[in-house]
Amino acid sequence: MGETGIRLDLTGQTAIVTGASSGIGAGIARLFGRAGANVVINYRSSEDGARETLRAIEDAGGTGRIVQADVSQEGDVKRLFEEACDAFGTVHVLIANAGLQRDAPAHEMSLADWKTVLDVNLTGQFLCAREAIRLFRARGPVPEVCPALGKIVCISSVHQFIPWSGRVNYAASKGGLLLMMQSLAQEYAGEKIRINAIAPGAIKTAINRSSWDDPAEREKLLDLIPYGRIGESEDVARAALWLASDASDYVTGETLVVDGGMALYPGFREGG
Repeated sequence: MGETGIRLDLTGQTAIVTGASSGIGAGIARLFGRAGANVVINYRSSEDGARETLRAIEDAGGTGRIVQADVSQEGDVKRLFEEACDAFGTVHVLIANAGLQRDAPAHEMSLADWKTVLDVNLTGQFLCAREAIRLFRARGPVPEVCPALGKIVCISSVHQFIPWSGRVNYAASKGGLLLMMQSLAQEYAGEKIRINAIAPGAIKTAINRSSWDDPAEREKLLDLIPYGRIGESEDVARAALWLASDASDYVTGETLVVDGGMALYPGFREGG
């Protein structure tokens, strides 16, 4: 707590982080634990990864709870929130992070791969956001904890506005997520529910290991990043902490791009 009274931590708050068994979700969950939140660590299939995230939180003195749930399934999402409330009483923050890729040229992409990506990346975020909004409204304000009725952060991608050949399903899901987030933010801002997004660029996670583990591919990737390094999960986690904290209390409907300048079209640095 600084002289302005703005809380830069999440002490006394409960946060659900979906897809928290690895990558960006795990990084956010660990940082939120260090920031004082009770962290609900959601995973779909990697129980070992979820346990590793929980262990890191507890080793740092934090508190967490693991809940298995598939965010593309309505019943699983309801159970996720019920178990979070059973463990910690209520939920103040949702980090809707779970996502996946099923890459293929469009003319070879199966309908199953199209639907799987949309079901998890877009419908899954809607189901989680809807459940969070219902909970926030039913619970009512808790001004002694935070000025907002609730906070939602959608983890998107720079590919919500940068086309991505060979991944039309992924780009479509993230493009849809942008207007979903903005529409929800517009709808519920009057009730003091803040809804924002983060659009990461190239982040060093298992999903894109081939792009940063191979020296030749790494150099090609770095050509797209003016800042000269590939991002870490912690870079996104710090942005998520700011959006979930009282420091951003007047911010809603916005996307914070965390990409080292990738969206600045670095190919035009020399005049195009």
